[in-house]
Amino acid sequence: MNINDAIIKRIAEICQEKNLNVCEATLNGGKSPSAIYDLIKGRTKCPKVSTIKAFCQGAGITLSEFFDKQYFNDFED
Repeated sequence: MNINDAIIKRIAEICQEKNLNVCEATLNGGKSPSAIYDLIKGRTKCPKVSTIKAFCQGAGITLSEFFDKQYFNDFED
């Protein structure tokens, strides 16, 4: 698993836990969901922290909570 795979996995987990979709969470965080969708579809290889933060704000979690999974420590470059 690489970092993008880990981020995509975590987004999916949070959406399922919070019963949200990516669009709702990102819009609620004040950003367009296109950046997250580009990441999910493989068009973006280097997501911005500000995009992940907007998703987190919209989902009602912190960046620390987002990255608080062991698989973020185990990924390959």
